[in-house]
Amino acid sequence: METLATFDEAVELLKNAVKYSTIENQKHLDLSVINAPDRLEYQKALMVVQSAVKRGEITQDELKQRLGLI
Repeated sequence: METLATFDEAVELLKNAVKYSTIENQKHLDLSVINAPDRLEYQKALMVVQSAVKRGEITQDELKQRLGLI
């Protein structure tokens, strides 16, 4: 996937970077679990979803829910 055409594609990609934190029952996005050659794609996905939050298309909490963080 060279470009992320949709918000949904970005969310699906970022779900691969969700991991449990050292703090009990907490999750976070961790790009260090992604292979280095693929990280730019994940960074672009982060820009897509954060831009949607900034534009008011989705709230930060809704995004966290879609990513499986809460």
